[in-house]
Amino acid sequence: MVIILVVWHFAAHAHDHSRPELDSWFESLKSDKGPCCSNADGTALSDADWEVKDGHYRVRIKSQWWDVPDEAVIKKPNRAGRTMVWPFYSWTVGKALRIDIRCFIPGAMM
Repeated sequence: MVIILVVWHFAAHAHDHSRPELDSWFESLKSDKGPCCSNADGTALSDADWEVKDGHYRVRIKSQWWDVPDEAVIKKPNRAGRTMVWPFYSWTVGKALRIDIRCFIPGAMM
């Protein structure tokens, strides 16, 4: 049995209610894996929770590093300014947590 969940919240929430002009931009985001869904589905990451290793992005979710598939990287400019990821969680009975990253947009590393 496989259970797949779309996680709406963990760590920092992506939606910034003080910037409603970004709502339509968030709704338009998509990667080569498909639409990212919305800003409510994404999560903002701190600079310590993402990196570039061997030319590819990685993110730390639930204290574990996950590789970001190249096709999940959003190619348009980041109007929100912060790094964001849209993860989907799945568990198979008797197996470890699996995270599929549908979309990722880098911010500015400081």
